[in-house]
Amino acid sequence: MTIDTGSPGLRQAEIRRVRPMDAARMRALRLEMLADAPLAFLETIADAAARSHAEYAARVAYTSAGPNNAQFVADPGRGRLVGHAGGTIAPTEAGLTVIYAVYVTPTWRGSGLLGELIDGVAAWSRSCGRPELLLEVVVGNDRAYRAYQRLGFEDTGVRVPHPNIPAMTELQMRRPA
Repeated sequence: MTIDTGSPGLRQAEIRRVRPMDAARMRALRLEMLADAPLAFLETIADAAARSHAEYAARVAYTSAGPNNAQFVADPGRGRLVGHAGGTIAPTEAGLTVIYAVYVTPTWRGSGLLGELIDGVAAWSRSCGRPELLLEVVVGNDRAYRAYQRLGFEDTGVRVPHPNIPAMTELQMRRPA
């Protein structure tokens, strides 16, 4: 699937599952994600930067195929990747895919890329027999909350502690895949 941001021929990105050859570009995007939104992800930029290329390559290879974990990227065809969304199985709920590490680079925000990335995860989830999506948003991240509402996610009322920062809380949102 390809998204056209409205400027004919100027800004298009293919939404696709990550490929093993994307390891270096994924590393660059991951470091950008962590620098831009350090509270939204579950590792520090220092930890990510310290990880070897071989570790990135192994992670990308693992998520490039199979029904348990997938990463989707927005690829404008040259240079850096401009967006990411991952999906993984929920260990305690058979029909559910948990969305993780959603990110759109600042210059592409508002282009529709977020919805296309979520649609990529949703299509993969359905193809694996999981008809529902769940994601978590830090309480107070109103921009992300509203964006996910526009994509059909509903606040479940469930609140959970942030896995790394005990003073913060995350809220769960769900929608059909």
